[in-house]
Amino acid sequence: MSLSLLAIIVVVILTLGYTLYGRLIARQYNLDDGKRTPAVEVNDGVDYVPTPRFFLLGQHFSAIAAAGPIAGPILACQLFGWGPSILWIALGVVFIGAVHDFSALVASVRHRAHSIAEIVKENLGRRAWIAMLAFIWIALVYLIIAFADITAATFVGKTEELEGSFAFNKGGAVAFASTTYLVLSIVMGLVQRKWNPPLWLVTLVFAPASLGAVWLGTQVSTLLVFSQTTWAVTIMVYCFIASLLPVWMLLQPRGYLGGFVLYMALAVGIVGIFFGGFEVKQPLMTVAPALGLSGSMLPFLFVTIACGACSGFHGLVCSGTTSKQIAKESDCKPVGYGGMLLEGFVALIALATIMIVAPEASKGVAPGRIYGDGLARFLTVIIGDGAFLFAATFGAMAFSTFVFDTLDVATRLGRYILQELANAHGRVAAAVATAVTAAVPAVVLVTAGPGGYRTFWTLFGTSNQLLAALTLLAVTVWLKRMGKRSWFTFAPMIFLMAITLWSLVGQFVQFSKAAVDAKTGVLVVPSVANAAVAVLLFALTLFLILEAVRAVRRARAEAPPAPGANAAAA
Repeated sequence: MSLSLLAIIVVVILTLGYTLYGRLIARQYNLDDGKRTPAVEVNDGVDYVPTPRFFLLGQHFSAIAAAGPIAGPILACQLFGWGPSILWIALGVVFIGAVHDFSALVASVRHRAHSIAEIVKENLGRRAWIAMLAFIWIALVYLIIAFADITAATFVGKTEELEGSFAFNKGGAVAFASTTYLVLSIVMGLVQRKWNPPLWLVTLVFAPASLGAVWLGTQVSTLLVFSQTTWAVTIMVYCFIASLLPVWMLLQPRGYLGGFVLYMALAVGIVGIFFGGFEVKQPLMTVAPALGLSGSMLPFLFVTIACGACSGFHGLVCSGTTSKQIAKESDCKPVGYGGMLLEGFVALIALATIMIVAPEASKGVAPGRIYGDGLARFLTVIIGDGAFLFAATFGAMAFSTFVFDTLDVATRLGRYILQELANAHGRVAAAVATAVTAAVPAVVLVTAGPGGYRTFWTLFGTSNQLLAALTLLAVTVWLKRMGKRSWFTFAPMIFLMAITLWSLVGQFVQFSKAAVDAKTGVLVVPSVANAAVAVLLFALTLFLILEAVRAVRRARAEAPPAPGANAAAA
């Protein structure tokens, strides 16, 4: 089947989803541009800044587009085939993922731009708030584990002799290009801080320099050649340092440059899919759609694709930074709902990079490598086969760029949560909280060894989508307390809750069986940890469900709120 025809069908579904279902959801919230948003109300020029929807959409999209919608679809295709994967991406993103992001954004705007955890505290109570913070921290740790290990895998390769004396190591090229890209971001931040040159001039210098880093990586590819475990630990050290740096020094300039890399990758993907003439080589389905607890398509297809269709992490972004920049309520639809549909398109491109590869050539290959090679094949449609080394390095660096944007943000958020729970502030408390958040993944990565991301990915995807379910639970309680319709959040919440809790039970069974090595009788630490975390996440979820039921019952027993008493809903 033609890859371009499949892509056109998905694009049509996404377009109709935004036009029809997105409009329906928007009507449920009664978006009113006559109301002053928190960005307009506060407008402090720092965090609360009214931003035009076009620019805000780009910023929001760069923040949510990470490794999840890339690695998840590729892994799912390897396990279950491209048919179920593309179906869940197309339908899941329209009816669940985009609804989640849109709802989290609107709820935050209507709650004075507070975070999801604060919305839980206001509508479910303090105990639920503590449970939610604990859940978010665990989910962030698993995100860091999975993403750090996958990134480390892209930095490892075999050195080959090319054209006589030219030695090339693909992993080393990617590692050097990615490291140089981070250094460029810091230099850009320092230049802006000291001299504040015009943005166009900064862009003119540093955006092309990012591509220069890719070329340089191909020339000195054997300079940074280390083991995968060494790179995993190095990445965690980076996360510790980066999450403590001022945002102007790394986070903001890296996010700005990362946006250019993201859009270049999207453009390359579009050209490759629609003009490359590639045919689908992967099977439509690799396993029967069995029901069970051991690697079956149901429920594991959904949590494997993870962010490609729905992501709880997006709720943290929507309620953390984006809600503070919404200039008018109607902007919530293109930014929240539309941003997630764009992420669905990122997932489609990622799926395409493995669909054009024969099954025997992709078996057991890390997702980052498949994506990088696939993007390279798409790029050669533009620049020719003679520049394949550059294309391959660019593809893999684009992947690591998306991951770095997520890794230190997740570490920073983890630090905030620990400080909030401990009510500890100041530099020492920040350093300790960051060290704990980074140390746990580092220990796990060393213990699990290279390729351990496969052990943790499914639980990461489960915790991520379960976080989305809990966010929808909080929004549903808020709507019910205000006497508003909530079917559009309640239905996807029930689906996600059922799938993810089912997945947790299955993973607990799997990890419990693998907890002891059959030959040596020694405890397998990653399996034991995963089994314990599965139980903990299940317990926290049940507690939050009970608190939600109590909150709804209390609301029904109380008199309806006076008009205007709660700024939450219209």
